[in-house]
Amino acid sequence: MRKIFILTIVLVSVNLHLFGQSTPKHRLVVLTDIEADPDDAQTLIRLLLYSNEIDIEAIIATTSVHQKSRVAPETIHEILDAYGRVQPNLLLHHKDFPEAAHLKSLVSKGLPVYGMEGVGDGKDSEGSELIIKILEKNDDRPVHVSVWGGPNTLAQALWKIRETRTKKEAEKLINKMMVYTISDQDDSGSWMRKEFPGLAYIVSPGSYANATWRAINQVVEGIDNTTISNEWLATNIQQGHGPLGSLYPDVAYGLEGDTPSWLNVIPNGLNNPEHPDWGGWGGRYELYTPEFQGNSDSRFTGGVPMEPETRPIWTNAEDTFSPRVFNQYGRAIRKDTVAFSDNFVTLWRWRDDFQNDFAARMDWTVKNFENANHPPVPALGHPDKFTVKSGEVFSLDASGTYDPDGDNLSYWWFQYKEVGSYQKDIDFRPYSENLYNVHTIEAPVVQKPETVHFILRVTDKGTPALSRYKRVIVTIVP
Repeated sequence: MRKIFILTIVLVSVNLHLFGQSTPKHRLVVLTDIEADPDDAQTLIRLLLYSNEIDIEAIIATTSVHQKSRVAPETIHEILDAYGRVQPNLLLHHKDFPEAAHLKSLVSKGLPVYGMEGVGDGKDSEGSELIIKILEKNDDRPVHVSVWGGPNTLAQALWKIRETRTKKEAEKLINKMMVYTISDQDDSGSWMRKEFPGLAYIVSPGSYANATWRAINQVVEGIDNTTISNEWLATNIQQGHGPLGSLYPDVAYGLEGDTPSWLNVIPNGLNNPEHPDWGGWGGRYELYTPEFQGNSDSRFTGGVPMEPETRPIWTNAEDTFSPRVFNQYGRAIRKDTVAFSDNFVTLWRWRDDFQNDFAARMDWTVKNFENANHPPVPALGHPDKFTVKSGEVFSLDASGTYDPDGDNLSYWWFQYKEVGSYQKDIDFRPYSENLYNVHTIEAPVVQKPETVHFILRVTDKGTPALSRYKRVIVTIVP
């Protein structure tokens, strides 16, 4: 009887994974200068494979400093047509993949002009009007605006809102947005940050070289960079992976430079896009006024002039990270001998995980459920937020975690020191960090309430290996 009961729980759990999710999806508006660089097409193909997890509400073709007088919605439609040919197979893996016709109805365009030339009286476009319509929906969920090129279509929407709504109405609409732009690819970005100080804005202003998003394709000395190699792309994404794989272009300037602008809206247990400082697949960002870099020909900005920031924005933050590597004998993982500290670390530390996740979803376009891999489903044996006193002993417990494919699972618990108010090491010893249940962690002595973020990473042994997470926030009081 006990075996039957356990089997029933597993089958119910698999059905929950396959047929729906209880948490609200994040809303997403995309602005893309598609055709300026192959990476926009790469990013759009990846995004469509997560369209079951995200409410995509608009895909708007725009200009940028790299494509000043052209918009290319036809390329978006071509990719959506390819998606339509694989959508029936994607439904074998999750019921929420939308029809291609629905996604095609969300395609729009901005004006084929550069930057602030497209902002002001008489500068409305179908794209800017669509943004306003989305913001005015009777929907309390934040609207995440992912900008892969120039943001002037968004700037026009904000200009019109300010001109045609009361101050209170305008503030309500603007406060619904969280904008992430891939650097400044026209001169309307800095204008918006000055003119709309209440607009939540994530950007690495100035030189592309300093931008956190670059970590998605940065070759890092001292780690394995295989999952961003052209050979890996050819094997896992482009060849033998159906119509979408066939359309995925070779790298020209950099692999998927735009993808970090929406990676943090994927619900993976780690990401929380309303808290950019908590860190996730798209990097980690802190709220402050960055130092002005100055204008220099040696700092590539695409030609967009750099201006001093006039208020705090969400921008580059630093992590210190030592990768865990496979151990041939004894404990399954060990801390590597190298450590890295900079803003790029906040993104590439998750890179193998999100690249493998992408590869698995490309498999979903051509394989049935039984022959593809699906991510594990982490669980906790306690709340994801709890309070302990100084000196109190507590545990971290992943009881209930399972894999929908029946794969063996590996666990890794770690403290995300840069997140939360308490940023000193908390010792797990004598227990191993790769146990599903880590006992006898002693809370440090504190003089005031402090928060600590612990992350559970669960990885299956399927092909490719897939990871999901749980974040546990522990408040320590005196």
